[in-house]
Amino acid sequence: MSAPTLVDPYAAFAATGIKPGTIRQWLRRGHLTHHGYDRDGRALVDLDELRNRQYRQVA
Repeated sequence: MSAPTLVDPYAAFAATGIKPGTIRQWLRRGHLTHHGYDRDGRALVDLDELRNRQYRQVA
């Protein structure tokens, strides 16, 4: 198993098109795993987990 690719909601938006506000809601609701904060105080999420959630919603 590889290490998670941790990104902030804005980098995740650039990679997936999912709005940062939506990502923050999913974190609050427990739909995504919270991986701490970056040095600027932004939440970190696993990009692969986010993509998997995105694909589940489309299917």
